[in-house]
Amino acid sequence: MMKLVCKTERMSLVKLDHSSAELVLDYVNRNRAFLKQWEIERDETYFTKEYQVELLEKEAKMMEEGQLLKVWMLYEERLIGSIALNNIVRGAFQSCHLGYRMDGNLVNQGLMTEGLKAIIAYAFEVMDLHRIEANIMPRNAASLKVVKKLGFYEEGLALKYLKIHGVWEDHIHMVLRNTALE
Repeated sequence: MMKLVCKTERMSLVKLDHSSAELVLDYVNRNRAFLKQWEIERDETYFTKEYQVELLEKEAKMMEEGQLLKVWMLYEERLIGSIALNNIVRGAFQSCHLGYRMDGNLVNQGLMTEGLKAIIAYAFEVMDLHRIEANIMPRNAASLKVVKKLGFYEEGLALKYLKIHGVWEDHIHMVLRNTALE
């Protein structure tokens, strides 16, 4: 089942449940080689329907608990990427981490920028978050370009921050604040 979160000019941003595991599996398999350089190491289990069912169920529970908002980008009846606001912390912090991934065949068409713009508005206007933090590898020029275009600014460099495909990678800490709350 797909639940519409918001629409953009060219796509729908939807929450998925376990019944959409085949669609997610199609996405991860189509983009396996492209995403390999940007994500954690995946074993073969990740590329099975059973694993994707489990992951979707786990994410649904986290969304119910307010720890996560994950949407999938539906474009021309196909999943082309996902956007996640994770590690949502309330109280005095009102912040989250942003993660996103895109179909390798559709980069540089403005689709990720379009999707992120809608989710940022949702995070600030509906969820009342104060900060969105994105940690991006310095070599990921395309990703840095997207967040800079959306108004994120650099707060510093986190050395050996995340283990990506078996290597501890530095990440540039990018932040966008909801100045309407300040």
